[in-house]
Order: sequence, then structure tokens, then C-alpha cells
Amino acid sequence: MTKILLLSDTHSHIDATILKYVKEADEVWHAGDIGDLKVTDAIKKLKPLRAVYGNIDDHKARKEFPKNNRFFCEDVDVWITHIGGYPGKYNPNLKNEINSNPPDIFICGHSHILKVMPDKKLNLLHMNPGAIGNHGFHKVKTMLRFTIDGRKIDNLEVIEFKK
Repeated sequence: MTKILLLSDTHSHIDATILKYVKEADEVWHAGDIGDLKVTDAIKKLKPLRAVYGNIDDHKARKEFPKNNRFFCEDVDVWITHIGGYPGKYNPNLKNEINSNPPDIFICGHSHILKVMPDKKLNLLHMNPGAIGNHGFHKVKTMLRFTIDGRKIDNLEVIEFKK
């Protein structure tokens, strides 16, 4: 079983509270808009990190992290990108690949709106952890954590903080 902490849109913000949750995870996944790489450096000192760059990220982040990151966690096919859209309204640049080869979990950030929803047509789980940074219009900072055990995605929990 693998414990995942999923976050996005840190916009250069990392603090002891976030790092407490990082320490409890087996892996941390970041869906872009990292900001200052001190964020990912702090995470990588504690746990393995899988991340993508977002639209606010500079050339340093774009050199270190890909635009799309597709991988397996145990037996679950995962795809992380920053600007991905939602079921029925996927990013046009990704739509053909998602439709022809859907992952089990499709993760994006960008909107600062936490959403977890099934795409019944493609038989995948869409996840957006919202935003954990201080920059943006969101009123609540959010992250997600869950477990993967073989093919089973379970124990989903929303973590919220006041902005």
C-alpha cells in the first residue's frame, strides 16, 4: 500500500504544516504551479516527489519537471498535468490521448478548485487537489491524500486550511 499526498498551486509557499503531511506520506505528487523550487527541494528532502510544471513556473522548474507525467503507482496508471480540464471538458491538447488511452487517475491543478469526480465514459478518476499556496482567489487551502493498494484507490481525505 502506498500513501499519497497530492497538492498543487503552491505558488512558492511551503510551511511546517504542509511538511507535516509530507512526512506522513510515502510519495508526494505536485500538479504544477510550484513557484520557487525551494518548495520541491523541501519535499524531496523528506519523500519521493512526482511533479509537473505549471503555467507560472519558470525555466528552472520546466527543466527539472515535465509538462505531463504519466507513470504507474503499484497497478494504477496515473497521469498528472497542470492544465487538464475536467470530464467532458478536457484540455483540447490532451483530449485525443485521454480518449484513446485513458489512465486510471487523471490529475490536474490550475483552477484552484478542489474536485474529485469519476469520468464514467472513460472509466477514470479525475482529481484536482485545489490550491495549497497563499496566492490566488481560493478562500480555503486544500490538499488530498489517499492510498493505492494494487489497483484499489482508497481512503481519500480532503485536507483544508484557512487562507
